[in-house]
Amino acid sequence: MAQQVRLIHEASGLTKTGYYGFSWTTLFFGFFPALFRADWITFLGGLVIYVIIDLITFGIGGIVASIAWAFMYNGYYTRKLIERGYRLADTEAVNAEAARRLRIAQNFRVTAPT
Repeated sequence: MAQQVRLIHEASGLTKTGYYGFSWTTLFFGFFPALFRADWITFLGGLVIYVIIDLITFGIGGIVASIAWAFMYNGYYTRKLIERGYRLADTEAVNAEAARRLRIAQNFRVTAPT
């Protein structure tokens, strides 16, 4: 089950919600959650790869790929946000759990710009 963590961009002050854990929406809707999160490259790349796998394996590989991607996507999305300058900005307990599950360094020094 996916858990949410609040993220803030240190330079601009924008906030986003990051996720970690299993993604049921990705399991049921494929790469469309990436589209809804404005993660364009992941959506397009995933869709192309998924179609190729489906064509090669007559649909069976696509099912396996969907299950694997459902386990990976939320963490991938949140780590990409962190690489773009977002930092964990939730409660200390939520930040600690998110950092542990995402395997990233924990950072509590996030403040909104003045």
